[in-house]
Amino acid sequence: MAGIGFELRKILSRDSYTSTLRAYVYAGLIGSGPWVLSILSVMMIGVLSLGIVVPELLIRQFLITVTYLMACSLIITGGLQLMFTRFISDRLFEKANDRILPNLVGMLLVVTIGAGFLGFVLLATLFDESFTYRLLVVSNFVVLCNLWLVITFLSGMKAYNRILLVMLAGYSLMVLCALLLRFLKMEGLLLAFLIGHASLLFMYLFDILREYPAKQLVAFDFFKRQQVFYSLLVTGLCYNLGVWIDKFIFWYTPATSGQVIGPLRASILYDLPIFLAYLAIIPGMAVFLVRIETDFAEWNERLYVAIRGGETLQHIGQLKEQMILSIRQGLLEICKVQGVTVTLLFLFAPQLLEWLGMSSHYLPLFYIDLIGVSIQVVFMALLNVFFYLDKRAIVLELCILFVVLNAALTILSIYMGPSFFGYGFTLSLLVCVLLALGRLSSSLDDLEYETFMLSR
Repeated sequence: MAGIGFELRKILSRDSYTSTLRAYVYAGLIGSGPWVLSILSVMMIGVLSLGIVVPELLIRQFLITVTYLMACSLIITGGLQLMFTRFISDRLFEKANDRILPNLVGMLLVVTIGAGFLGFVLLATLFDESFTYRLLVVSNFVVLCNLWLVITFLSGMKAYNRILLVMLAGYSLMVLCALLLRFLKMEGLLLAFLIGHASLLFMYLFDILREYPAKQLVAFDFFKRQQVFYSLLVTGLCYNLGVWIDKFIFWYTPATSGQVIGPLRASILYDLPIFLAYLAIIPGMAVFLVRIETDFAEWNERLYVAIRGGETLQHIGQLKEQMILSIRQGLLEICKVQGVTVTLLFLFAPQLLEWLGMSSHYLPLFYIDLIGVSIQVVFMALLNVFFYLDKRAIVLELCILFVVLNAALTILSIYMGPSFFGYGFTLSLLVCVLLALGRLSSSLDDLEYETFMLSR
């Protein structure tokens, strides 16, 4: 994410209210824009298909299929994203830019074969739907798995205006294709979904080809033990699994869900409030990127440049204090902004749900989900700080704890009844954030010692 920080620093350097507002808007678009665009596009496809894709059950089957595609592709590739991003970062630090593209092609080849085989086996053994449906689901799954990996390059390229324009064009194309193909019922909508994401994938690959020239086409250096950190593979898997595991538990608990298509199930009671609550993270994500990726990242860089340059211990200590201050200010600002957002949504939640045609019975779950997703923004910020400090073991510990706690507390909440739904997700994040703050404090206290000892 450092590339985003460089761009934001450039905007903030103009030192005006306009430039500050522009930086926050820019950060919000970069941090949440892709997610918001994808959700809005899928929702628009569903709304525009009402009355055309008959019966309405087909639209629900399409939306649930898309949700599972997103969830499974993110969980499966989450570890690869982290591991490969670190691999690319190390190559950039070594100025070995010619190794980037061949290894990207190699990773995409591995992911395509692996995701294609896994998707084929699951669709062939668990689904009785038409061949066309199964083929489109497998194709979408492979494209999404590849797209998540390609997106890891975007922040490093710094061409953010083009990135956002391409994403807007890709999702607009998806909606347009859905309009043109909806006469094919659910298969037409899945084909539109595939065309939209495939166009994004190939347009971004085109940009990467121009940005990183290479002398060979394919390489598999990321398999070399000395050049990768396999702990990141488990970390990414656990984080994404932690985000989704409460949804899967609700989906596959008979009392809280219903079968939709094939083995895919959904929980209307649980799904709507939490996905709606995720829109509340946009302000927090904007602050997260502006403060963590500019102030903290800059002081962190200065500190390690001073250490590598042999500066005095007094000067290093001063830089460390400034870095700690930037972390505190960043976390405090995230909490303030997210707190205001949650307060406003608490006040206007009844009117919002009424406008969306949702029952007021969803309000208690919506409230606790709002708190949960807000805590998740803080959790993401803390994980990012640990990554900058190269505390991979701590991040792994926190992500494993997140999975275990979210699963255990979610199961407990189901047994306790509807009044406790959502508390598993929120409490698991709260415990992880409190533990992360404690671990961060001790890590910063020992920073100079650990840095010098590791460097020797």
